[in-house]
Amino acid sequence: MKAVGFFQNLPIDHPDALQDVELATPELRDHDLLVEVKAVSVNPVDTKIRAHGDVPENAPRIPGWDAAGIVRATGPLATRFKPGDRVWYAGDITRPGSNSELQAVDERIVGPMPRSLDFAEAASLPLTAITAWELLFDRLRIHEADPTENTVLLVTGAAGGVGSILTQLARRLTGVTIIGTASRARTREWVLAHGAHHVINHREPWAPQLQALGIKEVDFVVGLNESAGYVPQIAAVMRPEGKFALIDDPVALDIGPFKTKSISIHWELMYTRPIFTTRTIARQHALLRRMAELVDRGDVVHTLTRRIDGLDAAGLIQAHALVEAGNMIGKVVVAAR
Repeated sequence: MKAVGFFQNLPIDHPDALQDVELATPELRDHDLLVEVKAVSVNPVDTKIRAHGDVPENAPRIPGWDAAGIVRATGPLATRFKPGDRVWYAGDITRPGSNSELQAVDERIVGPMPRSLDFAEAASLPLTAITAWELLFDRLRIHEADPTENTVLLVTGAAGGVGSILTQLARRLTGVTIIGTASRARTREWVLAHGAHHVINHREPWAPQLQALGIKEVDFVVGLNESAGYVPQIAAVMRPEGKFALIDDPVALDIGPFKTKSISIHWELMYTRPIFTTRTIARQHALLRRMAELVDRGDVVHTLTRRIDGLDAAGLIQAHALVEAGNMIGKVVVAAR
């Protein structure tokens, strides 16, 4: 089968950064599906793995952890899907990724694709949807907030892929007041259009902006980027016993300012469940199934803003370059011709 991978860590402008390769059809494990990949989204994790991730000896590493496609075969213990089903998933970072014609993926982290979306639109959602859902409901447990209080959620970098889904989920499934951060007019409009009640500028002091909105303190903060640099501001605006969750990779994170207020810290990595085959692994199947219902009902919209046709090295190199540029709004998807 055809696939796109890399043999060494190279910058995206190097001619061998990503290469077209031929591989054998994957062998299925007990709970696996064999999926014909129709479209993939490119995320920061793809560019980080390409530039710095481990590479097998004498073999390419196949990236890609956001996909939509059609089930072609099932493993001996797989019962949730049958050949011909349309599915979406983010996959497992410890296994070959979705930048290939066929991919083996555990059915417990796969969901039925929304009927209302095409493959490219669907591929823009799984990784960000799983991350946003787990942040809100598994890490922060925001659904347990007292509904008699005016609970406030602050989301840094809310115009990004995860933020664009998280604000929609929080708006539709909770009663919290949602504040996103953005610094440009275009991103501010995007954040408001995707569910936030208010937007503040993260490049300016937060407390005065919140006070202007009539908000003295916030209950939850989600850090989607530059979390280490925001610690003093988070500590200043967070209520005592508030909760902070983050997904980025700060080199160092000084949490000393959180002690006085007993602020709890929660890490989110959507690959934790598949990496360790946790007892809760099938929650990813359940949440993707629920997400499909929300999308088909019109409660959540996809975030595809750039489509590239051609699931090959040329198309994926273009997509990686767009993501690495750091100024994208929404998601870039590469679709099979």
